[in-house]
Amino acid sequence: MRVRDGWTLAGGRWSGGTGDETFTVTDPATGEPVGEVPVCSAADVEDAVAAAAAAAPGWAAVPAAERGAALHAAANAVEERADELAALVTSEMGKPADDSRGGVEAGIGTLRQYAELGPLHGGRSLQGGRTAADLMVREPRGVVTVITPWNDPVAIACGLIGAAVVTGNTVVHKPSERTPHTGALLAELLAGRLPDGVLNLVTGAAATGDALAAHPVPGVVAHVGSTRAGRRIAGLAARNGAKALLENGGTDPLIVDAGVDPGWAAGQAALGCFANAGQICTSVERVYVHESLHADFLDALAGRARAMRTGSGFDPSTELGPLVDERHRAQVHEHVEKAVADGARVLAGGEIPGGPGAFYPATVLDGCTDAMAIMTEETFGPVAPVRAVASFDEALDAARRARHGLAATVLTRDMAHARRAWRELPVGTVKVNAVFGGAPGGAATPRGASGEGFGYGPELLDEMTAVKVVHIETAP
Repeated sequence: MRVRDGWTLAGGRWSGGTGDETFTVTDPATGEPVGEVPVCSAADVEDAVAAAAAAAPGWAAVPAAERGAALHAAANAVEERADELAALVTSEMGKPADDSRGGVEAGIGTLRQYAELGPLHGGRSLQGGRTAADLMVREPRGVVTVITPWNDPVAIACGLIGAAVVTGNTVVHKPSERTPHTGALLAELLAGRLPDGVLNLVTGAAATGDALAAHPVPGVVAHVGSTRAGRRIAGLAARNGAKALLENGGTDPLIVDAGVDPGWAAGQAALGCFANAGQICTSVERVYVHESLHADFLDALAGRARAMRTGSGFDPSTELGPLVDERHRAQVHEHVEKAVADGARVLAGGEIPGGPGAFYPATVLDGCTDAMAIMTEETFGPVAPVRAVASFDEALDAARRARHGLAATVLTRDMAHARRAWRELPVGTVKVNAVFGGAPGGAATPRGASGEGFGYGPELLDEMTAVKVVHIETAP
């Protein structure tokens, strides 16, 4: 499946690239090939960065309102082909069709948000001497490298690209090698409403991303992905003084406090652990449940896991699609096997099913300990590892003992416990009585191994710009 005649976009020109290598993308539900994609060469990367650098001064000089209008037009273009984009997402990474469409709609909304906020984004005046003017002005950083993941390829790319472009930067985008068709179509739609060179595209795997991160021209390197890749990207960017904007992995905890309804809590846990087959940056990765409702909670959670309908994302009845590929499934299953070997008990799932596709069942493990990798490392699959605790204090203490700091959830009827949780948990986002949700425009700073910098909301515009202080006096 070719989205267009070419895969590399540089300065408004699509080409097949100059590299000799290719890779094949397969449908994770069937194992059938989706298409073959070239790996960009070093020369292709250089061309894309050079095109972005050449376009940067002219784009920065465009009035902010005109940049916002161009981003609105780009959002319209994405909206017109939203169904096609969503179908590509499902074909490449397996997400159920409704979820894929939701991700595309989120991307459209984000583009419109930045189209409105961009022209309003500015600096401030300072109170200096009466005969002088003192200003803090915001300026684009030039070229922005955007390296995006496969689990929500449209929404995340739209956010980072939209914020960069509307503030006057130009972009070189590398989509995940697992969702390159989606990335290429999105680039075609966005770039078609922008001047040549404002958005450029390269394809490839880790080596291509590393080449972009290490390039001396970009002023910002934005990456969403694993902690290991994020740390490598940050090190490469630091060599040239580029700003690294990172959202890495997480081991997000869920605390189930005494006194809540165990059936409701199990429903929240199932949503947090199994949505998108556990392949969400803020998926629940470990569960601490009070011992007073441990048994009832586990019965309800295991029942929900066993009842989930597994199948292709194109089947409207599917609740649990496949994992992105068999390599990722093997990593998820390895975590489960290690936990069982160390004493965890399987209450649902836990076995690789036969047949084609990278399917993995919704899995519930009891008797987990914080020494297990399944509690300390990001599994990124439909797995709910559960540990019983004797008190809220014990749960809170365990939840905050992690090297990651992305998000956390607490289910409680005690507002004093809720206040303690949001004050004491060292994470970017705390959710009380809902594993997902929140008002639009929210922006959090990941902590620890989960990254750094605002990746969403109005504050992302600050990340894409640099502040300059200006002092003006009248000449005598």
